[in-house]
Amino acid sequence: MAEPSRFDLSILERAPKVPGNPRHKTREVRVADKVFGGSNPIWVQSMTTTDTFDVEATVKQIHALEEAGCEIVRVTVPKPEDAGALSEIKKRIGIPLICDIHFDYKMALAALDHPIDKIRINPGNIGTHDRFRQVIRKAKDKGLPMRIGVNAGSLERELVEKYGFPCPPAIVESALRYIEMAESEGYHDIIVSLKSSDVLVATEAYRLYAQLADYPTHIGITEAGKPPYAVTKSAAGLAPILLDGIGDTIRISLLGDPVPEIAAAFDILQATQRRVRRPELIACPTCGRLAIDLEKIIAELEGRLAGRRLPVKISVLGCVVNGPGEAKEADIGIAAGNGQGMIFRNGEMVRRVPEAEIVDALMVELADWEKTNAHRIPTTKDAEGLGRRKLPLVAV
Repeated sequence: MAEPSRFDLSILERAPKVPGNPRHKTREVRVADKVFGGSNPIWVQSMTTTDTFDVEATVKQIHALEEAGCEIVRVTVPKPEDAGALSEIKKRIGIPLICDIHFDYKMALAALDHPIDKIRINPGNIGTHDRFRQVIRKAKDKGLPMRIGVNAGSLERELVEKYGFPCPPAIVESALRYIEMAESEGYHDIIVSLKSSDVLVATEAYRLYAQLADYPTHIGITEAGKPPYAVTKSAAGLAPILLDGIGDTIRISLLGDPVPEIAAAFDILQATQRRVRRPELIACPTCGRLAIDLEKIIAELEGRLAGRRLPVKISVLGCVVNGPGEAKEADIGIAAGNGQGMIFRNGEMVRRVPEAEIVDALMVELADWEKTNAHRIPTTKDAEGLGRRKLPLVAV
């Protein structure tokens, strides 16, 4: 009989065996062919760095973003000639077009005369509430959604004075104030962002907001800086709220070329299991126990798995110390050493193969896994799910 523990094991007995919080329940808001909120995918977006009135350069950059997987794109509209370029840009791209407004509400009104799909306003820097209401009324008349983009750097003076500095409660109160203004105009096609360059401030602001409102959220750490630190900083700030179930669209703000933002966003969504859209490869570090050419095997697997949209977890471990246990936790796994590998499926060893045949054997097992789980794999291109052994796939 086991000795009694000094720890309160009842906490463990009550704890959920399958970790993870459900998505924060938000209302749905349509942006062209994308629906934000609800159980829809967390859409990945970016913003151009070109002068918007330079149509050729802007369209070229948007096409590069599209090729990288960007699903929504934002362009800035600080001048009348930028607004005048929106119609031509819209005709030549294949993803929803958002126009971004700062300071001049007249640019928002001008942009709404063009075939855009959404407008982004920072109410804290466009002046009076009446100006914000004018934009709301025109967006409502045009049937277009709006992102209310609250930023710690441009909070209203009275809120900064009330709370002492641009803290999470001040940011959230600002957002709620503008939501109520929009609602008073009968306008509800709203998406909300609560941005800060401070990871702790942004994370807590989104958590507070989720307790109070159900409009979809655009998440991001603003002015994150230069990669690679900016990607790490964004992951540190966004992973906690994604794990809390918060977030309906995401942008990783990187200095320079925006194209790398797309891969970074999808990586963060994949790692937090909020949008799994490719096989996940687990590989051990190359410690002194490594007994196979693991780097070569992983490189070959990555090449053969490129483009596959299967939510499957594949574990490739290069020694017999932790390998068997880790391999059992994956959908498909291999623990290898001394020139051979043990193949696992759903925790059970199914066969042994020589090292030279490991990749081929894994691909055979993957084909069988795909066939066996065909009824669990979403068939529509937008319904990507969570791949978890013995669990149903959930569209996210």
